[in-house]
Amino acid sequence: MPDAPRPSTSPSAPLDALIVGAGFAGLYMLHRLRGLGLRALVFEAGSGIGGTWFWNRYPGARCDVESIDYSYSFSPELEREWEWTHRYPDQAEILRYIESVADRFDLHRGIRTRTRVTAAAFDAAEAVWRVRTEDGSDTAARHLIMATGCLSVPKTPEIDGLDRFGGRLLHTARWPRGGADFTGRRVAVIGTGSSGIQSVPVIAEQAAALTVFQRTANFSLPAHNAPLSPEALAEARRGYPERRRRARGSHTGVPMPEPQTSALEVSAAEREAVYRGHWERGGLFGIFRSYTDVLTDAEANRTAADFVRERIRETVADPEAAEALTPRDHPFGTKRPCLDTGYYQVFNRDGVDVVDLRAEPIERVTREGVRTRARDLPFDDIVLATGFDAMTGALAAVDLRGRGGIGLGEAWSGGWRSYLGLGMAGFPNLFTVTGPGSPSVLSNMLVSIEQHVDWIAECIAALRDRGAAVIEPTAQAQEAWTAHVGEAAEATLFPRADSWYLGANVPGKPRVFMPYVGGVGPYREICARVAEDGYAGFAIG
Repeated sequence: MPDAPRPSTSPSAPLDALIVGAGFAGLYMLHRLRGLGLRALVFEAGSGIGGTWFWNRYPGARCDVESIDYSYSFSPELEREWEWTHRYPDQAEILRYIESVADRFDLHRGIRTRTRVTAAAFDAAEAVWRVRTEDGSDTAARHLIMATGCLSVPKTPEIDGLDRFGGRLLHTARWPRGGADFTGRRVAVIGTGSSGIQSVPVIAEQAAALTVFQRTANFSLPAHNAPLSPEALAEARRGYPERRRRARGSHTGVPMPEPQTSALEVSAAEREAVYRGHWERGGLFGIFRSYTDVLTDAEANRTAADFVRERIRETVADPEAAEALTPRDHPFGTKRPCLDTGYYQVFNRDGVDVVDLRAEPIERVTREGVRTRARDLPFDDIVLATGFDAMTGALAAVDLRGRGGIGLGEAWSGGWRSYLGLGMAGFPNLFTVTGPGSPSVLSNMLVSIEQHVDWIAECIAALRDRGAAVIEPTAQAQEAWTAHVGEAAEATLFPRADSWYLGANVPGKPRVFMPYVGGVGPYREICARVAEDGYAGFAIG
């Protein structure tokens, strides 16, 4: 067992809060705590700020929520002045936005980059967290806020021989800062989640030959991305107050009409017209939020899945490739659907192939390329688009120890446990932003991040006002909430897919559904009631 952090030798008083992570959540958390007059600091492992959008620089990296919604709402001036250029912003534009926010609100001076937190232990006698970083330094803080992100620990596939490959080996989540040129090269892309589906069309434009290795065919929807006209941006700015209000009360955190009708209550022609309208407009949430039961009733779901399957067959000319790319092993929407620009179309190009790993599994990577059960395929580059240890991975990567030295790994040995996705019993004064047990990855992350940060900031202020030193969830409240999250998931089709929502992509990880499916609006109301009731379910001392 790793040593606990040594007591801080610094003569200064403990920080009011130490924030881990300088992405959207960490930056807004710092801003809110400063506004309350509290001493806060952010530790960031990377050499720059931006979190997900700092690390994920792969070709085609782009948000699947529209730019005018994937943005902070706390500053009307920021809303009025930032000029989004496209309907769906790419990685570079989002990173410029994040950096501009840090500049505008003077956040850089409160952030230490290249500072990786490795361990933290709660000192019950002093009611502080003692936090150790990779360089051996220790910092004391009254509150520890983990803003480490839901998709921040890259997952490397369990493929023999990766270390023996003689060419260039890249992971989409750790892309070279200067990019990668694929001109004239033979490229393998392993994985068809969002990063694979976004990067494949861009890599195909350069590569001499491209082979996509697919374990699970994924549902992908067209983005129909386009530049934002000045008129559209001006209209969005005028409508921001109402747009934000609707987003906060919605199921997904996106301001769209909530469905009122079952997919099985309308005619096939009407369903077809509704689905086609969403397909032609583009976007992530339209089809599976068209009707009330697409994610709860297998037959209703089949109507949406069949519509998307038919679009794939229409697009991909080669019937064998089309069949390989057509998802059949999970209900539509129960794995994170992707948003693409020309993904299915790319398989109509000469030199672009797909290998179905269910029929032709990889045996090993060799010095020259990839050996499958049927053949040897030579490559100059292998791109691992194999995703993340989602939601809990970044928390588990830190040796977190609560009361009595109990580690988070021990507390979560049978699966995650939390109260509202905000904190864990036995870990006083520890908060998680969009942690497991909250809507997080099933929502527009910016809406969920702001709600969590606001709740945490107001909680810390309330503790200060009443002179309390410690807050933590009770075991009873935690167990009740964790059970509720599981029951809510079981009422849907989500558990029918071996998805990263369940941790199914990580060998040995307990298969427990992690996000809360109850919706952004209802969840926000629950959190508000907890606070109004004097932080019901929390022990305060």
